[in-house]
Amino acid sequence: MAYQTPITIKSAIDHIKKRHYVLPSIQREFVWDTDQIETLFDSLMRDYPISTFLFWKVDKSKIKDFQFYEFLKNYHEKDSRHNRKADLSNDEDIIALLDGQQRMTSMYVALTGSYSKKIPYYRWESPNAFPAKKLYLNLLKPSDELEIEYDFKFLTNIEAEKKDGYFWFECGKMLEITDMSKTSMYLMKNKLMDTSVYTEKESEFAINTLNEFFNVIHQKGTISYYLEEGEELDKVLQIFIRINSGGTKLSYSDLLLSIATAQWKDKDAREVIHEFVDEINKIGDGFSFNKDIVLKSCLVLADFDVKFKVDNFTKENMIVIENNWEHSSAAMRAAIELVAKLGYNRDNLAAMNTIIPIAYFIYKNGFEQSVLHAAQRENDRKAVKEWLARVLLKGTFGGQPDSIYPKMRDLVNENLGKFPLQETIAHYRGSRKSISFSEDDIENILDLRYGNAKTYCALTLLYPGLNYNFKYHQDHIHPQSFFNKKNLRNLHLAEEQVDAYLNACNALPNLQLLQATQNIEKNDKHFKEWLTLAYPSQSDRESFLLQHYVNTGGSLAFEDFINFVATRRKALKSQFINLLQVSTAHMDNEVEKSAQ
Repeated sequence: MAYQTPITIKSAIDHIKKRHYVLPSIQREFVWDTDQIETLFDSLMRDYPISTFLFWKVDKSKIKDFQFYEFLKNYHEKDSRHNRKADLSNDEDIIALLDGQQRMTSMYVALTGSYSKKIPYYRWESPNAFPAKKLYLNLLKPSDELEIEYDFKFLTNIEAEKKDGYFWFECGKMLEITDMSKTSMYLMKNKLMDTSVYTEKESEFAINTLNEFFNVIHQKGTISYYLEEGEELDKVLQIFIRINSGGTKLSYSDLLLSIATAQWKDKDAREVIHEFVDEINKIGDGFSFNKDIVLKSCLVLADFDVKFKVDNFTKENMIVIENNWEHSSAAMRAAIELVAKLGYNRDNLAAMNTIIPIAYFIYKNGFEQSVLHAAQRENDRKAVKEWLARVLLKGTFGGQPDSIYPKMRDLVNENLGKFPLQETIAHYRGSRKSISFSEDDIENILDLRYGNAKTYCALTLLYPGLNYNFKYHQDHIHPQSFFNKKNLRNLHLAEEQVDAYLNACNALPNLQLLQATQNIEKNDKHFKEWLTLAYPSQSDRESFLLQHYVNTGGSLAFEDFINFVATRRKALKSQFINLLQVSTAHMDNEVEKSAQ
């Protein structure tokens, strides 16, 4: 492996465009955010070192022995996160990038493509949630941010039109400016050298900045690299692992995917895993699973050591995982479909790794085809539902849950044919991972509010008989739209009562699960009015109220809301105590305290 003469960024970009530079399949995906790319370009402008790159020269006769990918050009958080396979001829040697992918891809995206990520508070499905942005450089003044000198920003075309104190230069245009005279022409055409339009300070900054940017892209040998010419994939893989053992470490899933990609015989692990992640994230109302969850599931379902150790990722283990893929992926898919059937999605499944024990239960029992709909699996579905609510409410899978998987495997194997809910509760009783509840825990549940992921978990416990062929919404019993200060003051309430109304509006005692169609029909109607319209019969109304833990003899008027939530809170507490066997949990809690 020899150190080579550095090359320019423009030269590197040209090689990428011609597919002379590609990515080996063992590389992880592009993960840098826009602020990292902006900082990279600031470092380039300030002549800060950006570390060396490691290239792997692949002889043209060996290209077909490996799988390579193109660099990502237009990153889109939802629709374009995966690199395309590179369709390469064997006419000439190629260079595969072993180290520096994030930096090189960042430069390629910034100078030739775009970056689209979700805007906060927009729905994932909204067509306006992912605006395409390009990298721009402000030519009029330095950055206002501490420790950053040059003002690089990813902007939409509209944002780049902002003029007050800014002149945004589209960075990709520098590839078209092939000599220094063209920078002067650009400055002149845009009046950046005209001190009657801009101040002398602004003009001087623009001239110096654009010229320096030209130097960075076209003249400086910024890309310093070593060249590896060995052609054995095992050797290249070991180099890849070694160089990624320091700095920003590969996650266990990155490493496992790299090794699997190199060692699977009949499947392309990278393609298979990425396609599977995309597929499962479209189940139900959508999830946000990643390859970490999928690959961790592979380790768990194969009964391997679940901890990250390079020694675990042997060729023999990779063969087992590949051979198990159809069976294990079917179990994962069934687990996610079951969780979606229970009403969970990316917004309320607070710990995505909770699907792993469910998948193991399905896998070991061969329930892939029966767990969702078969009548004989109804008790298992109920047990999974309660287990899921318990672990999510307790936060059991927060942090590092690796210690949970081996024990859950034991419990499943010791109780084949059923989901081991009660056995799990009993095993963890009194421990730090306990999924038993105390009276204090119940009070905390009752304090949950609308929008909290745990709130849906709590509500599912209250409705054991829901028909999950229908979709259910979290609904405010007394509609949220009535809770504004103007409306409440019109009721002649004292200020402290107004505050009490506002505080209780989103609290659990004012929430219920309601069929989606009913929720839409209910809309902004007063609860009492809607109830009469939806259920003309008094017996049907009483049945509805009982199902939702509402006192059939109490007032449903909005004016009596505070009494309503106080009464319902007591009813909910009683139900939670019954459902979660709180007396037993309370005793266990006392035992645990006395042992400390």
